[in-house]
Amino acid sequence: MRAHALTLNAGSSSVKFGLFAIGAAEPEPRAAGVVEQIGGAPQMRARFAGESDEVRRVLPQDAGRDHRAALDTVLALLGERLGDGHIAVVGHRIVHGGPDHAEPVVLTPAIIAALARLVPFAPLHQPHNLAGVEAATTAFPGAPQIACFDTAFHRRHAFVHDAFGLPRAFYDKGLRRYGFHGLSYDFIQSALARDEPALNAGRMVVAHLGNGASMCGMVGGESVSSTMGFSPLDGLPMGTRCGQIDPGVLLYLMTEEGMDAAALADLLYNRSGLLGLSGISNDMRRLEASDAPEAAEAIAYFTTRIRREVAALVADLGGIDGLVFTGGIGENSAHVRAMVCEGLGWTRIILDEEANRRGDRTISREDSPVRVLVLPTDEEIVIARAAARFAP
Repeated sequence: MRAHALTLNAGSSSVKFGLFAIGAAEPEPRAAGVVEQIGGAPQMRARFAGESDEVRRVLPQDAGRDHRAALDTVLALLGERLGDGHIAVVGHRIVHGGPDHAEPVVLTPAIIAALARLVPFAPLHQPHNLAGVEAATTAFPGAPQIACFDTAFHRRHAFVHDAFGLPRAFYDKGLRRYGFHGLSYDFIQSALARDEPALNAGRMVVAHLGNGASMCGMVGGESVSSTMGFSPLDGLPMGTRCGQIDPGVLLYLMTEEGMDAAALADLLYNRSGLLGLSGISNDMRRLEASDAPEAAEAIAYFTTRIRREVAALVADLGGIDGLVFTGGIGENSAHVRAMVCEGLGWTRIILDEEANRRGDRTISREDSPVRVLVLPTDEEIVIARAAARFAP
């Protein structure tokens, strides 16, 4: 029987999954998909290798009432297509690994309990990740369950890039900058190491721009600093998240507007960012198509903050040799890329406007001292590679 790795990325109302045949040097993608609107009107989309048509199914509510039910639905579909294959190992995206986890690990009861204690660090992500672990453990009791941490890529930062200006005791309790989107940065770094080794050896800024957005500064393929901090709220504005904000604003909202922790969490996670600034949408495609001045202002704010964070990362790196755009916006929005690069002439970036409009892999001119690339990311293959190492 052909062994497969199943990858799971469980969110608040969705489960993304990937299926990879393992045993060769590199896991072979066999299927990828998502169950969305868990707990509401669940729908499943999936693509299988060698098939041009996407599988789409509207599911009965019982089939998507919770993460376990959603996973059962995924397994039923995969069972139809696996043939003589079997699930040998399951890899999970875990948003928060805390200060102790810099590598993938087998999920034992003790480690799961430790990760559950990190729920206050990532309350809108960690519980759903762990719910996916519970569902997969029940479904595959004999398969190793592997945690791949979104924070792990950044765990070798120097103290000055991890600490807040708070009493040291809070740092020792774990209140520090962790950085996120580490699986995406891991993939980009591995792609650069394979295809652009000289560039990978230098000073790189990678911009993961999507509904969640962050940036990472790397030297020699190692993360030096990141725009995200203690939580996935910090740094760049995002689809519905605020990004960097003066803590005094939060104190004001508490004391003068009477907002409690739950109201603040809803504001900062769900009603801010591009959605809040524009009053139109969190979708960059809709904003770019809109004639409303608020849409243009939201895009301008987004790209201005990107340029500011590039400057900060360049200071941390001591210069810049390359800039990579990735993520849904980074890979697909020539307009955003152009607005970012137009304000970075001081870095010696020279954009090739035609290449940018076409979405070429390299969008800087040949005479640009700083290379600018557009690279698609693939977090699932990073999880699959890690999980395959633990397969029996």
